Amino acid sequence: MQQFEGFLTDRGSKYAVAGGVISSKAEADKFIKQLCRKKKYAKATHNTWGAILSEEGQTKLPIKNDDGESGAGMIILRMLEREELFNHIIVVTRWYGGKHLGGDRFRRVQDSVRHYLENK
Repeated sequence: MQQFEGFLTDRGSKYAVAGGVISSKAEADKFIKQLCRKKKYAKATHNTWGAILSEEGQTKLPIKNDDGESGAGMIILRMLEREELFNHIIVVTRWYGGKHLGGDRFRRVQDSVRHYLENK
C-alpha cells in the first residue's frame, strides 16, 4: 500500500490518496479495511475508491464506491482506464473542512488521483 497525505487542501478540506495492487473485489474490501484500521482514515468523511479488475483475455470489471461523495468513484475509474492501470485500487480520502466545495470536489479527486499516478 502506498499512501500520500498532506499534499492538498481546499477551504479546510484535507485530502489523502492511497493505492495498491489487487486482483478481486474481496482484495479491494480488504485494502479498504486495512486503510481504515488507522483511526484517522476510519473517521474520514469520505473514502472513495475505484479499481478495474482484468485477467488476460477477459473483459474488464470496474468496481467502485463513492462513500457519500456522489460521482467520485466514476472519476477514479475514468482516470484508471485512461492510464490503462488494471488490478490496482486508488482510494481518495477527504476530511470535510466545514465549507462545501460544490463541483470543485471533483477537481480535487482528479488532483488526488493525478498525484498518486505521478508519484507511485
